[in-house]
Amino acid sequence: MMKIQIQYFAMLAERRGLTEEWLTVETPDLAALYDALARQHGLPLSRVSIRPAVNDAFRAWDHPLRDGDRVVFVPPVSGG
Repeated sequence: MMKIQIQYFAMLAERRGLTEEWLTVETPDLAALYDALARQHGLPLSRVSIRPAVNDAFRAWDHPLRDGDRVVFVPPVSGG
């Protein structure tokens, strides 16, 4: 078990109803974590549309999680 911080932005924050939270998880990597969160909270985007980051660096979906990590799932953004 490990404790990680998750930050949500844009439509993911709207759907989750939070901008951040701390969770205790057993998931081995970013893909498993996002899939579990998407199922649990009805997150609308597939992994193809999101860039995951851990501790301020973009990572591959198979990146292993460690206790204390800060995880951000970056959805597509637009603006001007």
